[in-house]
Amino acid sequence: MANSAGSKKRARQAIKSRAHNGSLRSMVRTYLKKVDAAIEAGNQADAQAAYVLATSKLDKAADKGLYHKNKAARHKSRLSAKIKALA
Repeated sequence: MANSAGSKKRARQAIKSRAHNGSLRSMVRTYLKKVDAAIEAGNQADAQAAYVLATSKLDKAADKGLYHKNKAARHKSRLSAKIKALA
């Protein structure tokens, strides 16, 4: 348990940031699922449109430290390859 005033404040901040990070992570996962759904449907135009939005959200999350930049790049690369395979 936090004893000093500084550690109590840090514990409060950690709770807030955990909730906020979870929300952002969930949003990114939702955008990635939209791309996957469009790919499964075989609709390349919709998949490409969803991919553009998803990459933006993924890059912003990586910039904030929610995901490692290599993980974001890996997701983008794999999704891009799946979209190109639809053609």
